[in-house]
Amino acid sequence: MAAKVDSEKCVGCESCVGACPVEAISMNDGKAQVNADTCVDCGACVGTCPAEAITQE
Repeated sequence: MAAKVDSEKCVGCESCVGACPVEAISMNDGKAQVNADTCVDCGACVGTCPAEAITQE
């Protein structure tokens, strides 16, 4: 299952964008957005997010 961003918690810092090894995360209206088709479920973004806005299910 792909990583999921809670847009309520996302502060738009873009830390996750740089952490993603497959470039599956982009910014949309100042919030991170995960492309589920590209995401390889590695969890790199989860540990990088200072706002704890990203989860893996």
